[in-house]
Amino acid sequence: MNIEQIRTYCLSKKGTTEDFPFDADTLVFKVLGKMFVLASLKWWERGEAAINLKADPEYSEELRAEYNSICPGYHMSKKHWNTLYLHEGELQPKLIKALIDHSYNMVVKGMPKKLRDTIL
Repeated sequence: MNIEQIRTYCLSKKGTTEDFPFDADTLVFKVLGKMFVLASLKWWERGEAAINLKADPEYSEELRAEYNSICPGYHMSKKHWNTLYLHEGELQPKLIKALIDHSYNMVVKGMPKKLRDTIL
C-alpha cells in the first residue's frame, strides 16, 4: 500500500481526522482526538515506508514473532505500539488494513462510552 491508500483508508473510518501535531513530517490519524496511526513522511520519501499502529500487547508479541516487518513501536511505547515496515514487502494490504482496524478499535475501546457512542 502507498501512503495515499493508507490515508484514504484511515479517513474512511468514522470520527477520523488527520493532523501534524508534532512537526511537519509526522502525519497522524486520530479518532476523536486520539492517535491510532502515525507515519513519517520523510521515511516514505526516502523509500522506507513505515507506519506505527496501536495494538493489544499480547497480539503485538504474536505479530512480532510471525512477521520480520513488524517491530516494537519506533519512538513509541514498545508495549502498546508496533512499527510496520511496509517497504520490506512482507505485509499484504489485507493484513495492513486489518491492523489499522485493530489499532482504531483499540483506541475506540479505550474511550468513555459516551464518546464511543458518537461514532458507533
